[in-house]
Amino acid sequence: MTTRRTFIKLAAASGLASAVTPLHAYSSLHIGVGTYSYHGLSIDDMIVQLNALKVSEIEMSRVEFMLLSHPEDQIFRTTKEKLDRAGIRCVSYYAATFKTDQDIDDAVRFARLLGSSNITGDAPEDILKKLDKRLTEESLTFGLHNHFFPYKFAYESPEDVLNALSGLSKTMGATADTGHFASCGYDPADAIRKLAPRLRLVHLKDV
Repeated sequence: MTTRRTFIKLAAASGLASAVTPLHAYSSLHIGVGTYSYHGLSIDDMIVQLNALKVSEIEMSRVEFMLLSHPEDQIFRTTKEKLDRAGIRCVSYYAATFKTDQDIDDAVRFARLLGSSNITGDAPEDILKKLDKRLTEESLTFGLHNHFFPYKFAYESPEDVLNALSGLSKTMGATADTGHFASCGYDPADAIRKLAPRLRLVHLKDV
C-alpha cells in the first residue's frame, strides 16, 4: 500500500504535479501537502521536510491553528514569515468546525494573515449561508469538508455535500476527503466526479 508520505515523495521526485491530467480542461492540478501530516514536528522542522520534498503549496491544517484551539494572531504572523522565507505558499486555511459568527470573523482574519485565498471547514447550514455572504464580500472561497465521525455526520456522502451547497454562490465549494468517503462506504473516485464542478481541494488518503 502506498502511504501519503510515499506518494508525496514520488510526486516530488518525478514531477507528477505537472504530468497529471486535470479534472477539467479549464483548470490545472497542483499537488501540495496538508500540514496535519506534520503535526508531530515543530514548524521549523516541518518546513525543512517540505523544502526537501520541493513542496511549494500547503493547506495549514495543524491543530494549533484551528478554530477549536483558539489561536492567537502571532502564531499566524510568525509562521507566515517562515513560510515566505522558505518559498512556500499557504493556499488554504483549514479552520475545522464553524459554530458562531465569531468563528467566521476569526477564520477570515487567520486566512488573511496566512495569505490564503481559501478556507476549509464544516458548518451547519445556517452558518454556511453566513459564510457565503461574508467570504464573497472578502473575495475568499470555501471548501466544505466531509469529515468522518463514528456516527452519521451531516456531510457524509457526496450528495450530502452537494445538497448543502445547493442554493449557495460559487464562493462555496467542496474540499473532498477521499479517506473519509472510503471510511463511510462511498467510492472516492465516484465522489470526486460528482463533486468536480464544486471542487476546491482534494485530500488524498492512503486508503
